Order: sequence, then structure tokens, then C-alpha cells
Amino acid sequence: MDRESKVEKSESVFGRLSGDSISEILSRTSPLDASRFAIISKGFKSVSGLDTVWEKFVPMEILSRSVVSPPLLYHGGTKKELFFSLCNSPILIDGAKLSFFLDKKSGKKCFTVGARELIISWGDNPDYWIWTSHPDSRFSEVAQLKIVCWLDIRGKIKTDMLSQKTNYKAYLIYKFATAIYGLESMYSVVRLVNHEADSEAEERATLVHPHRGHPMYRHPMPRQPGRLPVRRDDGWMEIEMGDFYNELGDDGEVEARLMEIWRLHGKAGLIVEGIEFRPSTSLNRRNDAIRRTT
Repeated sequence: MDRESKVEKSESVFGRLSGDSISEILSRTSPLDASRFAIISKGFKSVSGLDTVWEKFVPMEILSRSVVSPPLLYHGGTKKELFFSLCNSPILIDGAKLSFFLDKKSGKKCFTVGARELIISWGDNPDYWIWTSHPDSRFSEVAQLKIVCWLDIRGKIKTDMLSQKTNYKAYLIYKFATAIYGLESMYSVVRLVNHEADSEAEERATLVHPHRGHPMYRHPMPRQPGRLPVRRDDGWMEIEMGDFYNELGDDGEVEARLMEIWRLHGKAGLIVEGIEFRPSTSLNRRNDAIRRTT
């Protein structure tokens, strides 16, 4: 059967469905599929942009926590426009402590925990850390490391805020100051707080190299296993800290931790914007992510 015949057959089959039925079908798919279905038949195309379809992809309960209401929410924008706005432009929520956006492909929820909400060892001591604004940050303050020997940064989020039955990854969002040292390698780990102790998680911590490729390190570094940073479109850098599977959102808190607590040499120059939790597109099996142990 050629392509034209297939299209005609699709038109015949889907043409028997009512607009409400098509709307219900599309609302049970993903945002990507809802857009794709528009090419199947004229009936799907006419319905695929309706608010009744896209309102299922827009978490209004989170938008109600926004510091500033998205313009499209109350100024005549469609739910489809609002969805893509939330994909492209994160909003601040919960008193600007967190930022929120949607994954464009899946519609899953994504959050960034701002630096002020992180648990940073000696973070309240101005001899070790500086709290300052940064022109590239959506948050009012970032944390800049002056000098420490014991580096330990934790970010937590409640699993019931995240999308269910979803693999997530956590990322440190950061930059470097003009002068940096002691940040060649660190360790990171992600754990479900109610199901794994600190000491257990530390045993499986992964080596990360947040400095790799930075111009301050002009000489080639020894090749070591571990995760490497990625430069983001917003001007920051990110490095993966670990992953986990969010089943039903009933596991309490999940914690992402960056640390160098074994080699107690001086460390300086790290600028932290926050820790981001977003769905993983590279994990195909649930076993690849950290799960609770019972």
C-alpha cells in the first residue's frame, strides 16, 4: 500500500471519531505524539491544538506557586503556547527558591534547586563562601567558593513533586571564578534519603571532573574514568551527579551530593547556581537508575 493510500485509509478510520474522542485520545499521549498526530488526518489536525488537549500537559498546581504569573496564563494565550513557554523559559516558584520547566519531548516536570536551598558545608561562613548575584543566573544569589578543604554540597527535592514512573538525572549547574584550584576531581552520588544511609551512598560515589576543558588547566590532565562537564545554552556548565527512578513519588526526598571530603587540600573558585533534576532520555531500563531497596 503506497503512502497516499495509507493516508486515505487513516482519514477514513479517524474521520468516524468525534472531536471529543480525538481530544481525549491526544490528551493521553505525550506532547510530542500530540503534535505528530496532527499529520494523520484532518480531524486530528483540527483538534490537536485545542486547550482540552494541552491542559493535560500543563501542571496548573505548580503554576499557582509561581513568583510571577506567566504572561500567557492570563493574557489570552492557548494552553499549547503556555506549554512551550514553560519548556523554553523556566519560571521561579516557591518564593524563588526553585525554578521549574517542562521537558519538551515528554512533558515531564523539571526542577532546579537554587543555591540558597542547597546544604553547603560552611556555606554560612563568609571566610569560606560568598553569596552574590550573577548576571547569568535566574536566581537572586549564587554561592561562590573562596576556599575550603572539605567540600560538601547537597540538594534535595521531594519525589512527589516529580513525574511518576520516570528516570531522572541530577546535574550540578556551575561556573568558575577567575582563579580556581583544587577542583580537578570530586565525587558525586544520588540517593533516596529514606532508603539509603550516607555511608552506603558514599561507597558507590562516582568520580566527576568539573574542571575538564577549562582554560585555567592548560596542561593535559591524566586520563581518568568519570563524568565530564557540558556547556549549556544559558552560559552555565553542568555535570551529571547521578540518576534515580521515581516510581510513584512516595519515596520521600531524593538527594544529590557533590563532595571531596577525603583529600583535604585547598579548593577555590567554584560558583554554584543550583542542582537540576530532569528526566533522563538516555536510560532505557529501570535497572540503570538508583531505586529504593526494600
